[in-house]
Amino acid sequence: MKRYLLDSSALLALRDEEEGADTVADILHQCETGQAKCFACFMSLMEILYRVWKDENEQAGRLAYEQCKSLPIEWVHESVELLEKAAELKATCRVSLGDAWIAASALLQGATLVHKDPEFETVKCPQLPLPYKKPSVHEESSEYRL
Repeated sequence: MKRYLLDSSALLALRDEEEGADTVADILHQCETGQAKCFACFMSLMEILYRVWKDENEQAGRLAYEQCKSLPIEWVHESVELLEKAAELKATCRVSLGDAWIAASALLQGATLVHKDPEFETVKCPQLPLPYKKPSVHEESSEYRL
């Protein structure tokens, strides 16, 4: 059976109907029909809540959080094994703290990591990258912005 772990970026792509949303929807459909198993890391719940809250408002953030919890996903929660694998990835790969937890979850579940984040390219695990977002004007510039 195929095993997938959805990163926060994949969940946000689905929510916001970005490029790659159809792939995420297809994976979730496979899970509903028993053709695949889908996971996500507890850290993605926090990322969804704070990103949508910050970009929109608290109510929208809480709704997005609840919508994620209603998907056919098995949520991976903190454990000693997960903590140690995330620490290993943070020490050996160029990833953020949250992405270390998420990639560690994929590795421990034997799942393909589905994402839109080029930061994961440094992690050695099966991956299904969705189309990356085009950088904004500020991201393309070498100037610092506040």
